[in-house]
Amino acid sequence: MRRHRNVKIVATLGPASNDYDMIRALHEAGADVFRLNMSHGDHAEIRARHAIIRQVEKDLNSPIAILADLQGPKLRVGVFAKGEEDLVEGADFRLDLNDAEGDATRVKLPHKEIFDALEPGAHLLVNDGKIKLRVKDCGADFADCEVIVGGTISNRKGVNVPDVTLPLAALSEKDRKDLEFVCELGVDWLALSFVQRAADVEDARELAKGRAAILSKIEKPNAVKSFDDILAASDGIMVARGDLGVELPVQNVPPIQKQLVRKCRAAAKPVIVATQMLESMIESPMPTRAEVSDVATAIYEGADAIMLSAESAAGSYPIEAVTTMNNVAGEVESDPNYTEIIEASRKSEGITVADGIVSAAREIAETTDVSAICCFSQSGTTALLVSRERPRVPIIALTSYVSTARRLCLSWGTNCVVTGEVNRFKEAVIAAVRAAIEQKLATEDDMIVVTAGVPFNTPGSTNILRVAPCAERLIYAADQE
Repeated sequence: MRRHRNVKIVATLGPASNDYDMIRALHEAGADVFRLNMSHGDHAEIRARHAIIRQVEKDLNSPIAILADLQGPKLRVGVFAKGEEDLVEGADFRLDLNDAEGDATRVKLPHKEIFDALEPGAHLLVNDGKIKLRVKDCGADFADCEVIVGGTISNRKGVNVPDVTLPLAALSEKDRKDLEFVCELGVDWLALSFVQRAADVEDARELAKGRAAILSKIEKPNAVKSFDDILAASDGIMVARGDLGVELPVQNVPPIQKQLVRKCRAAAKPVIVATQMLESMIESPMPTRAEVSDVATAIYEGADAIMLSAESAAGSYPIEAVTTMNNVAGEVESDPNYTEIIEASRKSEGITVADGIVSAAREIAETTDVSAICCFSQSGTTALLVSRERPRVPIIALTSYVSTARRLCLSWGTNCVVTGEVNRFKEAVIAAVRAAIEQKLATEDDMIVVTAGVPFNTPGSTNILRVAPCAERLIYAADQE
């Protein structure tokens, strides 16, 4: 299904988007990727949603990416005898491993690893940062804290520890079971929560065994510090601004978002900007002006994808939320300033032959009368490099592997087409011109640029470029001369 925009839209599925008609409507409204949140729903529900997506894909003959978002370790306080307590600024409050129900002076924190890592002066944030504690003294099974910012604390509220690297694996036992389940089910991307170091990504990759691409969620300060290593180990990145905005001063998040997006683009790896993009549309059919500006900013920065969470999973207006994102994207990308910003942020890599080929393809397309760049890509590498260039003309990513087409649905500007297997470059050119015409991105009177790697089926071998007419008789005639 051809989109009239380049940025991709990720929509989370949930109770509000749980049947065939709604999921199909969301895809037709603009959702390119569906996110299955493993924090909500059992395996039977996830399996049912997966089957519906694949049925929609088949019925519309349109590749769709499925992203399974693993929960990660959840740090939470225990329960209170009264259900909740009010903590007053300046008061003392203890966190410990005692099983007794909590009161106004203490509560259980059932995570020994936190106590092992804490030091005096460290801060703990409770309930999305609404309550802030500073550690005065700590040991193997306790932390005596001062309440810096007070408020109501209640049963099982989440805890963030921004100041220390926790000795916790990014994959809990639940995550390991979920990972195996969704890989066997056949998802395209795995989103890894609680990433702190590149080793977390490598652990997930070893378990996935190539069955899904690995996308790291950047939601911890330590992930920002180790970002270059994490990016190198990952296939893609999600800037998860929820926890990131809790653990860091909120004013730090926008520049971090911009920096991470730029680094992902330079590395030719897709990046999603996520969390609270159209939050008010959970309950309102119209977004706030600030939300529209937030979505637009991510698009101007060159993000590959923007994401809806509760808006499409549990909100009252899921289709309207996707439509709003689609409309904002169309408006931003038609702005001449958008093209100027994107092109000003383009870096000339010039490292490999493949980099040179795709850069030349983009320049030829933009300076001559060429309608599209068609890249034949079995592994997806060529398409990712072309996408990094952010060309002004459409990108058609052709592959004989449906798994590659699905994964590329997350990448900026890629119109993914599954074609028959090819063994010669001429066959790839013919497939490219047919796809360009079928997608209505060119006519027989137009020219396209075709890139590929020869020999075929060799990842990262992009080494050939051809400017080809879309009239097949001219291709055959040229080859006979």
